[in-house]
Amino acid sequence: MSILRTLFHKNTANINKEEFTMTNKDKAITLINTFATGDTEAAKNLLAEGYIQHNLAYGTGRDAFVGSVEYLASAPVKTTVHNVRAFEDGDKVFLQTVYNFAGAGEQVAFDIFRFDAEGRIAEHWDNLAAKAAPNPSGHTQIDGTLEKSLVDSEKTRQIVSGFVGDVLRGENPDKLTSYFDGDTYIQHNTGIADGLSGLGAALEALAKQGIQMIYNKTYMVLADGNYGLAVSEGTFGGAPTSYYDLFRVENGKIAEHWDVMETIAGKSTWQNQNGKF
Repeated sequence: MSILRTLFHKNTANINKEEFTMTNKDKAITLINTFATGDTEAAKNLLAEGYIQHNLAYGTGRDAFVGSVEYLASAPVKTTVHNVRAFEDGDKVFLQTVYNFAGAGEQVAFDIFRFDAEGRIAEHWDNLAAKAAPNPSGHTQIDGTLEKSLVDSEKTRQIVSGFVGDVLRGENPDKLTSYFDGDTYIQHNTGIADGLSGLGAALEALAKQGIQMIYNKTYMVLADGNYGLAVSEGTFGGAPTSYYDLFRVENGKIAEHWDVMETIAGKSTWQNQNGKF
């Protein structure tokens, strides 16, 4: 019997606040772990019937998600799921996780889940990229600081929103240095070294290759303590791209950065029509 079945007691049709003691972060992590456990009943209990899927490789709705769990459970190679970081902002939970779906290779992902008023998972967005070798400074896509400071999340959101707009979207590029404590900046992007100096060198190298990294629009900035996740759309080398950028803020400055860039698939290949964002 799964943990969820015992938590839901006799009534799995409705979530009762007195009966159901899992936090939203617990629920989100339990849901992604169903890819490894094959627990379709847990997935059904956690998901709203009208579950909205924004991963364009999968169908939308609860039944489509459950079908994916069933398919992975039947695969000859077991799926693995390793959650690294978990955060919560209002009705949303955002996770950083390493997946290996049926032995296809490790992928680093950011997942965002929206919960409805009944505590079920009603909507999902994500970005995935292949796990890569350490970057020029020796950092991986997932290592680094794990601790969260209990600072004002709204201040973090303001700093991250400002940086994404001023610098990444290029609205006030002269403010770049104001967001950092000198050259102190830990970078987890696979191709960029630490510090503003590392960022500048990487952008210069891209420019020499005629490659532009452009941010056009930011759809949401989620924050939990001193961590903020920005979800943006743009292009990389001319290809439509989804950018997920996680920042750690320290003493009012951006101190650390993780990201996942994903090329947005052509519309003719989409398995749902909800769009990436």
